[in-house]
Amino acid sequence: MNTLKHELNLARPDDVYNLIVDAHNGLTAEQSEKLNAALVLLLANHVGDEDVIREAVAAARKSVTA
Repeated sequence: MNTLKHELNLARPDDVYNLIVDAHNGLTAEQSEKLNAALVLLLANHVGDEDVIREAVAAARKSVTA
């Protein structure tokens, strides 16, 4: 079983953050929510490991409810 990487795994994390934030420019709130959902599903498909995705969902949920 693979596990979720919790250590930084991006060469240029600020650039990736800005890319995602900038993708929302000019969108309505509804379009922005749809963009987030589409991005999550595309990345989940790319990961392709249900156990890792479950771990990521749990970690993300904990980060917003803690």
